[in-house]
Amino acid sequence: MTKAAVTFATLFLLAALATANAKTYSVELSGPSVVAGTDLKAGTYHIDLMDSSVVLKRGKTAITVPVKLEKAATKYPATTIRYEVTGGKMEIKQIRLGNTNLNLVLGAGASDAAAAAGQTIR
Repeated sequence: MTKAAVTFATLFLLAALATANAKTYSVELSGPSVVAGTDLKAGTYHIDLMDSSVVLKRGKTAITVPVKLEKAATKYPATTIRYEVTGGKMEIKQIRLGNTNLNLVLGAGASDAAAAAGQTIR
């Protein structure tokens, strides 16, 4: 193989591995919502789940939010969203992904979890 072919194959493999790390799910917002201070319209959003963050996408809108991933003992039967009313707006705090045991706690990164436990991140 030529050097160019080896380089191309290596780049292709790296791109495939990067894509394989993200898992994609869908969620339907029935009304206006807020995520990380960003207003979202009602509709279907795709969720790309990374190691310590999620990307919510719909059309040209894409929002990256830190996430704490929790795993339940059993699978959730349906996708549900937990809201908190802040300033009269519905702010998404958690998304439980249906047909999985995954609970996404939005805005809760490693430092937030440690602070809640009284620990210091260095």
